[in-house]
Amino acid sequence: MSSLNFQQHSKIAICDEESRLNFKTHKQRWRLAYMAIYFIRVLVSLYKKDFNKNGPLLGTLSYVAIEVQPVDEDSLSDNSISFLDGGREKLIRERVSESLRQCEVDLIDRQSVYGAKRRWRLAFRAIYSARVLVSLFKKVLDKNGPLLPTLSFVAIDVQPIHEDSPNAKPVQFLNVARQKLDDMVGDKNSELLKQFGGVKELVLLLETDVKDGIKGDEADLILRQNVFTTNRYQKLPPKGFPSFVLFEVFEDITICILLVCAILSLVFGIKQNGFKDGWYGGGSIVVDIVLVVLVSAVSKFEQSRQFEKHSTKSSDIRVEVVRDERRQPTSIFEVVVGDIVCLKIGDQIPADGLFLEGYSLKVDESSITGESHHIQIDERNPFLLSGTKVMDGFGFMVVTSVGMNTAWGKMMSSTSSDFNEEMQLQARLSKITSHVGKVGLAVAALVFAVLLIQYFKGNTPNDGVNKDNGRKTKFVDVMNSMVGIVAAAVTISMVAIPEGSPVAVTLAYSMKCLMANNVLVRKLSACQTLGSVTTVCTNKTGILTLNEMRVTEFWLGKEAVKDDTYLDISGDIIKLLQQAVGLNTAGTVHKPHSTSLPEIFGCPTEKAILSWAVFDLGMNIEEVKQNNKIIHVEAFKSEKMRSGVLVEKNNGKKIHTHWKGAAEMILAMCSTYYDRTGVLNVIDEEKALQLGTVIKNMGEKCLQCIAFAHKEVVEESGQVIEKLEENGLTLLGLVGLKNPCRPGIRTAVESCTAAGVNIKIITGDSVHTSRAIAFGCGILNPEEDLDSEAVVGGVQFRDYSLEERNEKIDKIRVMARSSPSDKLLMVQCLKEKGHVVAVTGDGTNDAPALKEADIGLSMGIQGTEVAKESSDIVILDDNFISVVTLLRWGRCIYSNIQKFIQFQLTLSITALVINFVAAVSSDKVPLAAVHTLGALALVTEKPIEDLMKQPPVGQLEPLITNIMWRNLIAQALYQVTILLVLQFKGGFIFGLDEKVKSTLIFNTFVLCQVFNEFNARKLEEKNIFEGLLKNKLFLATIGLTIVHQLVMVEFLKRFANTERLDWGQWGACIVLAAFSWPICWLVKCIPVSAKQLANQRDCAS
Repeated sequence: MSSLNFQQHSKIAICDEESRLNFKTHKQRWRLAYMAIYFIRVLVSLYKKDFNKNGPLLGTLSYVAIEVQPVDEDSLSDNSISFLDGGREKLIRERVSESLRQCEVDLIDRQSVYGAKRRWRLAFRAIYSARVLVSLFKKVLDKNGPLLPTLSFVAIDVQPIHEDSPNAKPVQFLNVARQKLDDMVGDKNSELLKQFGGVKELVLLLETDVKDGIKGDEADLILRQNVFTTNRYQKLPPKGFPSFVLFEVFEDITICILLVCAILSLVFGIKQNGFKDGWYGGGSIVVDIVLVVLVSAVSKFEQSRQFEKHSTKSSDIRVEVVRDERRQPTSIFEVVVGDIVCLKIGDQIPADGLFLEGYSLKVDESSITGESHHIQIDERNPFLLSGTKVMDGFGFMVVTSVGMNTAWGKMMSSTSSDFNEEMQLQARLSKITSHVGKVGLAVAALVFAVLLIQYFKGNTPNDGVNKDNGRKTKFVDVMNSMVGIVAAAVTISMVAIPEGSPVAVTLAYSMKCLMANNVLVRKLSACQTLGSVTTVCTNKTGILTLNEMRVTEFWLGKEAVKDDTYLDISGDIIKLLQQAVGLNTAGTVHKPHSTSLPEIFGCPTEKAILSWAVFDLGMNIEEVKQNNKIIHVEAFKSEKMRSGVLVEKNNGKKIHTHWKGAAEMILAMCSTYYDRTGVLNVIDEEKALQLGTVIKNMGEKCLQCIAFAHKEVVEESGQVIEKLEENGLTLLGLVGLKNPCRPGIRTAVESCTAAGVNIKIITGDSVHTSRAIAFGCGILNPEEDLDSEAVVGGVQFRDYSLEERNEKIDKIRVMARSSPSDKLLMVQCLKEKGHVVAVTGDGTNDAPALKEADIGLSMGIQGTEVAKESSDIVILDDNFISVVTLLRWGRCIYSNIQKFIQFQLTLSITALVINFVAAVSSDKVPLAAVHTLGALALVTEKPIEDLMKQPPVGQLEPLITNIMWRNLIAQALYQVTILLVLQFKGGFIFGLDEKVKSTLIFNTFVLCQVFNEFNARKLEEKNIFEGLLKNKLFLATIGLTIVHQLVMVEFLKRFANTERLDWGQWGACIVLAAFSWPICWLVKCIPVSAKQLANQRDCAS
């Protein structure tokens, strides 16, 4: 290329007149950074010249050599820079790090680029080389030692790659028509697929491999994302804060009325007294409105933000892809076109694509098409749509479209998450607020009528008739007085309405804290039910246990095989076992190099069995798969507790049926068994009992027992065998998998028991294993009779009559060998008995039980996407301890709402009584601007252990309990008493004028609320200061409330219509308010009867 001839070496000499000094100041270091930026910009500008050409573009930057040498004394006088052709000279007095001796960078070697689609690749190379140079200069900046005086030269050798170059490898997918790909899968167009040459040819066009996947390096992923876009959806923007403010203003009719009054008062006040003095009356009402609206809007806006964060988290699905010959998990957002995706039951299809290989693959497309029946996916119908769910089988797919190019992406972009769910707790609180509001309106109407009568009778300071000359006042004065009376009445009603949304605040705060405790709330309505849960039906594997399995026992027939006796096993038996494990599995084994350790992927059970086969049996899974052809597969289903595979040897006509699953179920299918020498033995009644005893003993050791069986059939000419044999099989062996209980699980179960929450294990494991685990976790007590009705099998429970189930269901602690339908039946029976049920689940078949339960809890690690979407809450760490944490937070949310109600009712009762009495007696409303926003801090209290010592909250139990009535009535009586005394005798006692007396009343009332906030922290406990220092938000809001009150009284006299108080008056207010603490302590000594949950449950049933 003539315009750019890089076939030369260019010397850059950078000298500094202070040759031996170190860099010590930031200014000098910035100069060195400037030098690096300058060099990069020149390099990019040279590429731009080539980029703007219309002819063939340069294809390679073969190498960049940077050589740094010490400068001799003669070179110190040279103050120039020569770059490439010497046309650019600039004095840069810097030094370069001692570490830069010589660096040679080999960059991307690609073909010539012709089309506009490929021009970005050259820019990518320029940016890549620039980033390399930046990283080198960073080393210089990070050094603290002396720097070399000069960067002697930089040589850049760039050579064009000709079209006939042997190293030129075209990027084929750059020529693929993206719109055709999108339409092909979206419309399920087989004709377009044929135009691409079929699935196999399309895989080659996308530069991927059916077995090994794409390269998966950073350059390859960036290239695919730039060509085909990323797998993200353009969601509708969430509502901004102004929309919440407007919603609060126009939703509440009281606020609208008060706003109109404020505007009228402001207008008349300014017209009568001028702007300087006339805006105070209306302005104060406007500030009141703004504060009320802002607090409520902020709380709902914060709840909306938390919900959006949780929604984003829940949509970040983990999928398994094949890249660089390895199966590896990745985020759904990182899936690119060309990826080979592994699919299994319960997975969500991450993008549009085509079926490659698999068995019995069925998907549910109801989320796209609305049709509920399952679609069979095979070579005849290979189209897979993003957002659909795998309901059966397993397989592999190649991704052809991602993100907004899929039908699912377009649908998701037009929908937005809605956090405004109808919640029972919110409805109950709104009902209480409505009752209080109605009382406030009634009082306000009465005050309005009294003030109106007094005004026109001339009994108020603002007489309707001038007593001096008998002339009527001006119309403006009358209207201003009317507006003032209306504003006073509406303000009284506003005092009774709680400020902010306590449910929104506590849910937003709780969701944030729960996320930190590995709990993701998908449905807000579930939070209100958590405090009422009476029964938790939980899985065993993974939630009560660590899910870290390993094979600890292996039996061939009636004989246990020790680690040192594997060599004694017959070679034929070893081969059959290797086939049974390597072919009948959903896991994989990857060995990058012959000397490296194998990498095993799959569920914990599969990983444990594969590890045992690889390390103890010497299995080479690739060799096993190459020597056998899989004809048919039956994927594992929890109803049958087994999986099977039908295989044919490549060098013969023998067909083998292999089964793997629950030991006693596989044993029932067998009529013979092998011993270690390969001799076939008949299983008679005695030997069946002996093998059953082996299985039972393993279960009592908390081992999960898995059996392998097979049957050999000789294929006859013309005969097609596609059905797996289920009778007359030969038992190959038994393995026992150890899965220890989680640390701290016994303490968590004891905490639930103390809280009145029953724990029931519903598992597919054997009765013996389930009982042993239940004993280990503390769900069963050793004192209980082992043959009691506490442990039942799924079939036994299923066969009970309705009356028997209702009679025995409370006694059942463990249900073993249960199917998903048994779990659903258990949930339905418990709900009929009046229980509030929480259910854990991780499989696709658990979806009905998760939906039926009051609270569905899915597992974040082992749970399928179908289970997660059917649940209300996701336990991210699959740990039962997190379930206990969730229950504790549920009770805390309910308790915090009760604290808020107790405090707010005390405030409202006191304010209504005082304002009514003061308005009727003196035409004044002393508590027109009362703001105790710190009350919302009550709903941010964190859970304490005492909450788990109380019974569950009954769903029919009133939100305001007898204990709350006792507390709030006592405080309201005290506050009303002292404020009425100040209203009628305050001037005489303290020697005050009317205005100072009103300020004293107002200040005492606010301080009473501040002290009462501490009382409301504990509904029953006498020590109201316990855990106070742990709630920084509560302390901060209390401090802000006090500062706000201080400013209102001392500095905003005209605006707030107050007068300054001296030290003695402040002291009197504080002392009077502080008496609420000892009163609270004394009142809590009074016993109050409370309804017990058991009585309510009896009434409910």
